[in-house]
Amino acid sequence: MQKLHLVIGGRVKDPQGLDFVDLKALDYVGVFPDYASAEEAWRGAAQRSVDDAEMKYVVVHLHRLLDPASEG
Repeated sequence: MQKLHLVIGGRVKDPQGLDFVDLKALDYVGVFPDYASAEEAWRGAAQRSVDDAEMKYVVVHLHRLLDPASEG
């Protein structure tokens, strides 16, 4: 199974949490076929917003959501 990863970011209520302020304003960086390319995209996006503590980018492991039984 292909291991898809989604990179998204946006303004969060608390920099230590994952509650995004405005879901309509999320920055969808893209979907990537492996973790290495997703991490590279995440690092680039996070670096561009490094001076804004309320901006956060994350890597979502889509393959885990699509087939949760495969983890283990």
